[in-house]
Order: sequence, then structure tokens, then C-alpha cells
Amino acid sequence: MNDLPDHADVVVIGGGVIGLSTADWLLAQDEDLSVLLLDRGPLGAGSTCKAAGGVREQFSDAVNIALAQRSMTVFEGFEEQFGVDIDLHQVGYLFLLDDPDDVADFERAVALQNSLGVASRMVEPAEAQRLSPLISTDGLLAAAWSPRDGHCTPEAVVQGYAASARRRGARLVSGCAVTGAEVEDGQIRAVLTERGRVVTERVVCAAGAWSGQVAAWFGVDLPVEPLRRQILTTGPVPGRRDDTPMTIDFSSSFYFHNEGEGLLVGMSDREETPGFRLARDDRWLTGLSAAVQRRAPALADVEVRSGWAGLYEMTPDHNGLIGVAAGVPGLAYATGFSGHGFLLGPAVGEVVAALVRGEQPPVDVSALDVSRFDTDAPPPVREKHIV
Repeated sequence: MNDLPDHADVVVIGGGVIGLSTADWLLAQDEDLSVLLLDRGPLGAGSTCKAAGGVREQFSDAVNIALAQRSMTVFEGFEEQFGVDIDLHQVGYLFLLDDPDDVADFERAVALQNSLGVASRMVEPAEAQRLSPLISTDGLLAAAWSPRDGHCTPEAVVQGYAASARRRGARLVSGCAVTGAEVEDGQIRAVLTERGRVVTERVVCAAGAWSGQVAAWFGVDLPVEPLRRQILTTGPVPGRRDDTPMTIDFSSSFYFHNEGEGLLVGMSDREETPGFRLARDDRWLTGLSAAVQRRAPALADVEVRSGWAGLYEMTPDHNGLIGVAAGVPGLAYATGFSGHGFLLGPAVGEVVAALVRGEQPPVDVSALDVSRFDTDAPPPVREKHIV
């Protein structure tokens, strides 16, 4: 049976947290709207459910901080609002710094965060080790700490948003790939799928690492590239505490947080090149082992139990893309968050829903419009993609 409608007021392409929160926010504001969400696979199976689950307010620019603050408020009240326990652990984020330039950058970022109401602060190496006892302080100069941050379960967030959107009347169709679009003189006429054609004039591109391909069907250029990241989980860890924070060695990007009896561990691979590779391999483990030996030698002999690979959706300045396409005003986009999409998802959905309705969003995201790449001037902020 074909469960695809012939028409929808808005079609959302992408069933991760951003697409789902957008659908939910659209219907929260207008229950008479017909909203269709399409995903080529199961909901959340793209990048959202491959994420490490970190949620934080520590960013280096006002826009990302504002989005993160609004998202954190949603995560904190998620069970009450959506009826789903997302296993939120607000154990804090601890960025470990061993480079003087990084220390200076974080001092400036913490000052900005504090001015906007974030309770972050710089700490000395001894306090960093007290907060995260598994680390070594050799070579450590300082750390940045924020106690409201933490981690939760992406799959549970997807379930909560999907159930809420369905209750409001959204049609969520998984396992249905979008294959193209019909656009005439900048006006969207329809979305094409492997199950048929859907007439619509408004589309949201929230397709994560695939957003560049999707936007191209509408004649829009979104500079998004897929980049594989790998994660592993461990067996029990001696000395691990229940309040172990999300701990990040900033210079290497090695990080860990509690996961069941053990830890979830990850790190970027500097040799990784863009592409849609999702198979795991062991090449990155050499660099990870070196980072572990240097910064958390207590983890060197811990049993590795499982792992997975997922895709970051990278932009040239590692910041997200949010806006409405200049040449195709029926196309809104929210993508390219370079590792920050899950934690910003609730607020981004609220913002995109406002843009689709032609309203002023609750956060001014004009700096994240794709037009910022039309100039040769360097971007004002370049977030490092960590977790």
C-alpha cells in the first residue's frame, strides 16, 4: 500500500532530529498544515543516531550559543513535554587545553558565554583532574568547564519528536527515497520519490550529509561534504565515576563519556577524506591509541566491545547552514552543522519552522545563510568539529 499523499503543504526531506523537530514545530504553530516528512531509511538512521549524544552550550559565537541554550532547555524538559526519557546526564563538558593559543581562544569564548548567561569557566589542571579523574595532566595548561552540559540518547530524542509530530498530524514516511524535484522559474512544483510524485510549493532540506545532493535538485548550491567519524564503546573501566563528564582533549579531539558500564570513545581521523564511507576500519585506532596514552593512559588496556561509523556534514567554516534559498524561495535548508546538528536540533527546528512560515525566527540566524560563502572575506567564526 502506498502511504504517500499526492499533495503536502510542506515536505521535509530528512528524518533526523532537525527534520523531525521542524515538522513538530510547524504543526505546533499551525495544526491545519499538511506536513510530509520523507527519509530514505529508518527515522534517525542517517547521522542523528550515530552521534555521540553530547549536548552543550559552550560555543565561540553568539548565534550558536543562543541555539544551544534553547536546545538545552528542550532537552532538560524533554520527558515532561514529550513523554520520553532521553537519559539526559548533565555531568558537564570539560575541554582539556595544552596549547597557549587554544587557552586564549577559550578564555575569550568563556567570557562571551558568561555574558550570555552560560555558567562556564576556566579551570586549572588540578581541578580538571578532580572533575575527570581518568585523565593525565601532563602538558595540560588549563581546561574549560560548564556543568549544565552533558549527553543523552539520540534514538530517544528521535522517538519523542516522531511521536509528537505524528500526534499533531504529520505524515512521516521512512524507507522512501526522494529522487528529484520539479522547479519552474524558481517555483517548486513537486518532489519526486521512488514511490511517486508529491505536489508541494514548500520544501525543507534537512538531509544531513546528503543535503548537497538534495539541494542540487532544486538548483541550489549548499557546500556540504560527508566526512566519516568512528566511535567505539568499552567494557567496564576501573576508577570510572558515574559523574564522569564529557571529556575532550581539544588538540587531538579525543573524547569520552560514560556509556553503560564503560565509556563511549571517539576521535577525528586527520587522514579521513570526504565521502560516503560508513564501513568501520582500524586505521584511525593508531592515532586514538596515541592520544589515549598521552591524555588518559588509564584507558589504554580497557576492553573494546563495539563501535560504529557515521557521517558528519561538513561546511568550509564548520558552521551550519540555515536559511531560505535566494533563487528558490520555497526551499528552506538546515544542514552542514559539522558535528553539532544533534545538540542544536531542537532550536534549529523552531527556527526553520518560523522561516517556512515567513516569520521572524526566535534566533537571528542570518549569519548562517549560505550567502556568507559568496564573499572572499574570511568567516568571523570557525568552529572546530569535535562532538
